Amino acid sequence: MLPAPVACCGRPLPHRLAPVSLAVLMIFSPLARAQSADTPRVLDEVVVRDQGLQDDLAFDKKVVTGSRLGLSVKETPAAVTVIDREAIERRGADNTQEILKGVAGMTASSAPGSPGAVFYRGFSGGSVTQLFNGITVQYDTIAARPVDSWIYDRVEAIGGPSSFLYGAGAIGGSINYVTKLANRDGDFTEAKARYGSYNATQVAIGTNRRLNEHNVIRLDVNRDSARGWSKSTKREAWQMAASLLTDLTSNLSHTLAVEYQKETVDRPYWGTPLTKPFDGKVHIDDGTRFKNYNVSDGLYEQTVKWFRSILDYKVNDQLKLRNTLYHYDALRDYRNVETYAFNASNTRVNRSGGLLQRHDQDVNGNRFEFNWDSTLGSLPTAWAGGLDYSLNKQTRYPASTGNAALGNVDPLTYDPGTFNGVTGLASDVYRPDRSNRVTTLALFLENRTFLSKDLSLLTGLRQDHIDLEVTNHRAASATDPAYFKRTYTPLTGRAALTYDLTPNANVYVQYSTAADPPAGILATASFAQVRNFDLTTGKQHEIGSKFAFAEGRGHGSVAYYEITRRNIAVADPNNPGTTIPVGQQSSRGIEVNAAYQLTPRLQASGNFSVVDAQYDDFTEKVGSVAVSRQGNRPSGIPARVTNLWLSYSPSADWRVGGDLRYVSDRYADAANTLKAESYGLLGAFVQYKLDRKTTLTARIKNLTDKVYAENVSGTNMVYLGAPRTLDLSVQTSF
Repeated sequence: MLPAPVACCGRPLPHRLAPVSLAVLMIFSPLARAQSADTPRVLDEVVVRDQGLQDDLAFDKKVVTGSRLGLSVKETPAAVTVIDREAIERRGADNTQEILKGVAGMTASSAPGSPGAVFYRGFSGGSVTQLFNGITVQYDTIAARPVDSWIYDRVEAIGGPSSFLYGAGAIGGSINYVTKLANRDGDFTEAKARYGSYNATQVAIGTNRRLNEHNVIRLDVNRDSARGWSKSTKREAWQMAASLLTDLTSNLSHTLAVEYQKETVDRPYWGTPLTKPFDGKVHIDDGTRFKNYNVSDGLYEQTVKWFRSILDYKVNDQLKLRNTLYHYDALRDYRNVETYAFNASNTRVNRSGGLLQRHDQDVNGNRFEFNWDSTLGSLPTAWAGGLDYSLNKQTRYPASTGNAALGNVDPLTYDPGTFNGVTGLASDVYRPDRSNRVTTLALFLENRTFLSKDLSLLTGLRQDHIDLEVTNHRAASATDPAYFKRTYTPLTGRAALTYDLTPNANVYVQYSTAADPPAGILATASFAQVRNFDLTTGKQHEIGSKFAFAEGRGHGSVAYYEITRRNIAVADPNNPGTTIPVGQQSSRGIEVNAAYQLTPRLQASGNFSVVDAQYDDFTEKVGSVAVSRQGNRPSGIPARVTNLWLSYSPSADWRVGGDLRYVSDRYADAANTLKAESYGLLGAFVQYKLDRKTTLTARIKNLTDKVYAENVSGTNMVYLGAPRTLDLSVQTSF
């Protein structure tokens, strides 16, 4: 019998979470056990692709994010989600953040200031690591801005602490965007064209070709543009991913991979002001839904380049080596008026927050790793380990008006003005502020040992040595010195047990730890954010189960977790102008996933999550006063998230389907004084096969044209989600 989860932080389990999680385990595990008594072990399933029936939870999928041991979804003792290329296309996920919305409990937004923001298991910002092919650039809330999904093969996510795999900054979980690479599966070409609401246009093509016996090349190119649903917003983006796979010998191969992204957004939308007086809930004037209060020459622009050299060597059947040398270069420019608020009578919109900024970042690194299958005595065991080195350098060039008023405009009819004319700042002068240099050297090791035929032990450790050096290019002071350096040496790890109840079901229990910066992220940290502080510490307890049912027509998983993060930076009650690392934040929750083939032509899949997140010890500076926020829910965190997808194939050529997404209310501030109400979104699609390789799809998103806040931060404005959109696409292969 599994032990009941123990309440942490001295507070009772909310929503009866522990009993519910154990009840789900007790219900489904015996079902799977009973099934196995009469049926053989479920092996790899044959998917009927012509009817479009897929298993979103296929447990035999290999994952690279939850472990370096090459485990499958079922073998990984953690809540792991894999959204592969077929699921991306089936759900119409046009960008990376739309993909993430398929992960149980995860919400994401491209809101201003943090366009890569993700909220997961009660945490957000730098506490959720976002990786690119397993590499962190330590600037997730900006670098993980949503980009078009065409060049990605899949996205993987693991819930909870994972610093032991990827280094500091992963208390809430890790997300990994995996790019398409050249492969030996054969020659093929695929293409897609899409046109939709607001002049949204996409043209994409990808090809994989064997040049000769030893070389395979792949090239994917995507162009996406849109007029945008907010007034005068225009976006154009290009993506390219190219790779060359070369077999140097029968056991040695090399992959050279290059990626390029170029995105320009003219007059980007930054948010919609809230009407007054505030009554604790978010309200907007319907007439302002599509308005854009940014200046006419507002700009967001980014250029991103990746280079990877991957060397794979198979020493023998038991030992494999890999070396990845990588370079990342990103340049991002902002020129916007970013903050809007109604006056007391809601007759004028006051604008402030003029910002001209450039981010110049590059990351260079090398990762050497090995995989070794062996034995410990008579016990089968597998090892993975290696050495990770990276040098992350970033200089930022901000010029800001701060909270200075920049005039006001009529809410419905107005001249937005130009950046220079409104702010008084030159629009083309970049002056450096700080340069951050983060050098990381890490050793990591994982092991899985079978203690018996059905019981396995998974352990992992990572020792980091992190040097942070910050150079101030402006006037030095006691609170912003000309130069400072900090060194961190966190040791993080995981220990987990997995027990196979039957060939079709298992249960697991795990304990993992993490290390986060006390505030902000190291790639942009200021002296005030780190001072003499060490990294914060986090830990998680998780129990779960993964199982097949209904003679293999269904798969499901359930996980219960408790996470605690200690020593977060809070305002000093005795000196509100400074911070001290004594705070604590915690969360606990349940995540359930299921996919079920109801009939040969009808499939349902979905997930839901319940999370109780709170500040256990948090003091916020309000003016010159330190105010306790103990017991409050962190801003932007919903208590419940639900997803449901239905797909029906009336014939081999037709498929229709729908989706539902529900997100419960979220607070806009740590004081919990302003709340964005819950929302539900409906979608639908119709798909027709023109021939065996060509498919035509019509899709509607936000079918009811729901007005909702995709992101809430602060008490004056919200970032609205997109209105109803319709698009038509054709996809083919040859």
